[in-house]
Amino acid sequence: MKNSTLYYSVGALLYCPANHPGIADSIIAEKFEGPFSLALCLEDTIPDNGVAQAEEALAASLKRLFEARRSLSFFMPRIFIRVRNAGQMERLMLRLSDAAALLSGFIMPKFDLENADAYIAALLQINARFPGTYFMMPILESPSMIDLRGRIDLLYALKEKLDAVAACVLNIRVGGNDLCHAFGFRRHSNESIYELLPVAGIFTDVLTVFGADYVVSGPVWEYYNGSNWAYGLYQELLKDRLIGFVGKTVIHPKQIPIVNQAYTVTQEDYDDARAIQNWSEDAASLVSGSIDGQRMNERKTHANWAEKILYLAEAYGVQKRLTYPPSFE
Repeated sequence: MKNSTLYYSVGALLYCPANHPGIADSIIAEKFEGPFSLALCLEDTIPDNGVAQAEEALAASLKRLFEARRSLSFFMPRIFIRVRNAGQMERLMLRLSDAAALLSGFIMPKFDLENADAYIAALLQINARFPGTYFMMPILESPSMIDLRGRIDLLYALKEKLDAVAACVLNIRVGGNDLCHAFGFRRHSNESIYELLPVAGIFTDVLTVFGADYVVSGPVWEYYNGSNWAYGLYQELLKDRLIGFVGKTVIHPKQIPIVNQAYTVTQEDYDDARAIQNWSEDAASLVSGSIDGQRMNERKTHANWAEKILYLAEAYGVQKRLTYPPSFE
């Protein structure tokens, strides 16, 4: 299991086309409720004939932010670039110059055996050549995962490659929309992606292979307006968190506070996690009632859960027991 709050704090990852003209000014003006992270996308949101222009716009946005930070105080999200291919990465670093210091790393779409080595080599080259540390967030969304006959071998082969550079892997991400596209699925705002059983089965296998060693982030929720969008998002987040996802890709700023609330730790969980982590090695018993007297805590079987809860608490905070369901609209 990842042993730093850093890996748990990507949280709500706001996707934005890299050629969005106002993204830098919106961040400087703090128009988005934080905390959040930012993905500047050069892949699916950009037409094939617009990549060069989008790269130019991306560089201009980061240089604008870099200069603004010299004289202004504002929340700066962790920034990632979703690239199209490995060759784009070093070219962007050179283009950004000093503004590359604002980057946390790169998002690698459709990560599979055909491109994994190239992406990993490009990241290692960047970390060797440029100051600072840059992370990778591969997205597991390739249709090759659909084939049951080879899925498990494929996932373990990808994990073996990532394990060799594990310190550089900030999150594993899943591509809900790409996988839904392969089946012709699209959920409504009153439906969860976990009702789409072929896609949910892929998520289960990804979490089984990667979840014990990496932070894995949940799939995008498409709705940001209309009836039920916020309640539906929160319901899916509860399921995300229960099965082991941490964080979520978001496509609208209105989704950010809902993701953050979903990963806030309750006071009961926090108190129990601290008690488990602080259990004396000399204690006569490694089993005890919880702080509120409602459940059993066991040092040997709840230690990993407790560690994760404390990382989440540091990243998202602690609050009293949630009022269920919370009101967002």
